[in-house]
Amino acid sequence: MKEENENRICQNCKKDFIIESDDFRFYEKIKMPAPTFCPNCRFQRRLLFRNNRVFYRRECALCRKSLLSVYNTERPYIIYCRDCWFSDKWDPMSYGREYDFSVPFLNQFRSLQSKVPKANLNQTNFISSDYCNYGYDFRECYLLFGGKNNERVYFGNQILDSRDSLDMSFSEKIELSYENLECQRVNKLLFGFYSTDCVESSYLIDCKNCMNCFGCVGLVNKQYCIFNEQYTKEEYKKFINSNDAGSFKNHQKFLGKLQELKLTMPHRYARIYKSVNSDGDDLSEVRNTHNSFSSHKVENSKYLFFCRNGTKDCYDTSFQGYNAELLYEIAHGFGGSNGAFGVRNFNNQNTCYVDECQNCLNVFGCEGLTKKQYCILNKQYTKEEYEELVPKIIKHMSDMPYIDQKGRVYKYGEFFPNDLSPFAYNESIVQEYFPLTKEEALKHGYMWKDSATRNYKIDIENEDIPDNIKDVEDGIINKVIACEHHGKCKDQCTEAFKIIPEEFKFYKRMNLPLPRLCPNCRHYQRLKFRNPLNLWHRKCMCDRNNHFHGQDKCEVEFETSYAPDRPEIVYCEKCYQQEIY
Repeated sequence: MKEENENRICQNCKKDFIIESDDFRFYEKIKMPAPTFCPNCRFQRRLLFRNNRVFYRRECALCRKSLLSVYNTERPYIIYCRDCWFSDKWDPMSYGREYDFSVPFLNQFRSLQSKVPKANLNQTNFISSDYCNYGYDFRECYLLFGGKNNERVYFGNQILDSRDSLDMSFSEKIELSYENLECQRVNKLLFGFYSTDCVESSYLIDCKNCMNCFGCVGLVNKQYCIFNEQYTKEEYKKFINSNDAGSFKNHQKFLGKLQELKLTMPHRYARIYKSVNSDGDDLSEVRNTHNSFSSHKVENSKYLFFCRNGTKDCYDTSFQGYNAELLYEIAHGFGGSNGAFGVRNFNNQNTCYVDECQNCLNVFGCEGLTKKQYCILNKQYTKEEYEELVPKIIKHMSDMPYIDQKGRVYKYGEFFPNDLSPFAYNESIVQEYFPLTKEEALKHGYMWKDSATRNYKIDIENEDIPDNIKDVEDGIINKVIACEHHGKCKDQCTEAFKIIPEEFKFYKRMNLPLPRLCPNCRHYQRLKFRNPLNLWHRKCMCDRNNHFHGQDKCEVEFETSYAPDRPEIVYCEKCYQQEIY
């Protein structure tokens, strides 16, 4: 075990990265070699295996029922509806095969992957929520991707315990709200970013416990404030009544003024709350967790993204929920322990290179298994046979590694190659965090899915959308409206969209202007409000002589997601607390 940090060169992007001594201790603990891809390239690779929102109409290969699926018909996969996939009408063990030491392991896994049926979507207890994916307990939701326990939430991703809201991302306990990003416990919050416990407010950034506030940044325990200025109740009501929020032109004006105000206010170096010895951003109740983002109640981990409630001793894990331990390079799962290199797995133990397996113990290189143990490539072994064969396969993976078309070498210890992803680059959510053009994606060896020819007729051009919601009649429902981007962006633009009845009622009720972008483009634009999922070493910018550091400029250093060339004023925790509270 190495006691010193080591510099390496990523075999994908060719950039330097550091493996720290603590990292080597983790790899030793889980008996894995150190990675040959840098953290960003590892994250990019995992995201390539998750398709949230690109649906295709196809047929269940077993019952022949028409269904929606995230797998396009050009890919060599057998797709079952959820009912058939969970039924006893088929046996994933029937696809098992002997291990072949003359062929690289990952070639054999890819062959198995193309034969074992896949579930069309990842839905558990969904009621009237057909056009949704990745979640638990959705009721009457639409185009909601990721989360649990939601009712009547439309156009969102990673939403928890929320009701009657539209266009939300990475938020929880939300009611009657619109266009929120990383918000918690809010009610009637319109256009809110990183705000908590706020009620009946609009255009807030980094606000906490505010009521009846408009266009504010960094306020705590305030009421009747407009662009960070205090007003009386009567003055506030007069402003609201004289500035019609139902006008799109007014909305653009408010949003622009909010961004101007944001640049004049100090910003906390990181949004890390109730945490110990941790760095990253958007973290709460974490301990000894580093280079991680959008995670809650995790400990002793590194390189996490959206991991929740009980994740501990994990590295390179994303979209993981509840009581996960000792996981490495796991994408999109729930629970489990002692696992490495897996996608869409639930409550497994001691597994490696598995896809869409549930409640399994001691399986290696398997696809679609439930409640199985001692299996390799979906073939059953005894405990003794399994324990004898797995070490031989691990050695074989190093002696005869998989090599992709770009010459990248995948020995034991690397996640699945890009070639094994069921999705094209622009079908998966990797496009949200590492956007590429078609030419860039193909140059790097990724697949690309060209959009199908559109055969609809535009009913309303974008420039003809009425400015004010008051001027919009019910006839707009289900009209084909041109998206402002016209497909000329990297945002999986659908080029056109419709206003559904429930959505229209919400806009009327909340006095909100009609959107100018399709749901996909709105989602991408919302994500652009968040900082990059990277850290830079910086120094506090505070030079106020009334702070604890006296008349000199603050010398505190930290890791922050604000890049050095960003225009925001960035403070350390102590200076921020003194300035804001």
